Amino acid sequence: MSKIGKKNITIPKDSSIKIEGSNLTISGPKGTKKLSINDKIFSSKLSENEFKLEPLEKKIDKKISILWGTYRSLVNNAITGVSKGHEKILELSGVGFRANLKGEILNLQIGFSHDVDFKIPKEIKITVEKQTVIKINGVDKELVSKIAADIKGLKPVEPYKAKGIKERGQFILRKEGKKK
Repeated sequence: MSKIGKKNITIPKDSSIKIEGSNLTISGPKGTKKLSINDKIFSSKLSENEFKLEPLEKKIDKKISILWGTYRSLVNNAITGVSKGHEKILELSGVGFRANLKGEILNLQIGFSHDVDFKIPKEIKITVEKQTVIKINGVDKELVSKIAADIKGLKPVEPYKAKGIKERGQFILRKEGKKK
């Protein structure tokens, strides 16, 4: 039995789920998201304000248990995304490090001889606060996390002076410099 999979998902009042065979359409105030669930393995049940995913077979092996928890997490993330939205906050630390928005392009000055331009996808909303704080918002948790990882990958945090782009709350293991 999957510990995560057997939990019910509560649906907020302003969100709704539509089941069409193996496809789920989840809509809310922030937008809509479509998911596909393997209907040969799982059946989805919808009550007033709860959603439940159950396996069709009575004998649950390890593979079905893993898939059960994964599908439940994907549906839960989609419901959270369309009702509240997902957000990642990145911080730039270093002398002269700053970020600017120029239309659909995020312009970063991160210690290179040239500015780095990052194209923002249409589904993602990026705001820049205080030139050193970047907020990434969106409905899809996977896409928000991928964009945050791509931006962090442009200038990873180095361990000596902790200069670079990091996520808010991320721990950086610091190293000691050379000694005489």
